[in-house]
Amino acid sequence: MELHNFFRSGTSHRLRIALNLKGIDYAYVPVDLRTEEHLGAAFRALNPQALVPALTDGEMTLIQTPAIIEWLEERYPDPALLPANAEDRARVRALAAIVGCDIHPINNRRILEYLRKTLHCDEAAVLAWCNTWIRAGFDALEAMLSADDKRGDFCFGNVPTIADVYLIPQVESARRFNVDLSAYPNIVAIDRACSELDAFRRATPAAQPDAK
Repeated sequence: MELHNFFRSGTSHRLRIALNLKGIDYAYVPVDLRTEEHLGAAFRALNPQALVPALTDGEMTLIQTPAIIEWLEERYPDPALLPANAEDRARVRALAAIVGCDIHPINNRRILEYLRKTLHCDEAAVLAWCNTWIRAGFDALEAMLSADDKRGDFCFGNVPTIADVYLIPQVESARRFNVDLSAYPNIVAIDRACSELDAFRRATPAAQPDAK
């Protein structure tokens, strides 16, 4: 497998975590968003959306991390990233969707570049935008985590699930955008627990070859 990705991309980060948790080896192929390599013809041939990441496996190319992670779960079911119970799976998917649908898409690079270049927002306004939507999502996540009296060290139970796969890159992004995390003790505790696992440590942006 080849993972075409960018070290600081939150979607790339979450897919690296999922691959690591599954124990799947892959070749790291950097795509430099800073030089707009993703907008070139070569990468558009892989992903017409011109977004990272893209995962290739032989002749097959997969895009969109929700679809890729679900494919990984079906193709490589052990270890599972979803609980066995249908209601529990729905809860874990909902936790992941708060990040994947409601926080990340409106704070990713192409949105921020539109704010800067088309709407002419200064960096203070861009930072305020990011803080607003990250805090809104984290408020909901923290409330759900606090209400779960059966929760262990992670978002659900005592092993990582796709909820953690989505959450941890968003925590990294929140720190980059100077979000005050003191109001989110459960999220901070989960981030700390995940940081002790090799699968999460190896996936961090700073650990990637194109971060150097």
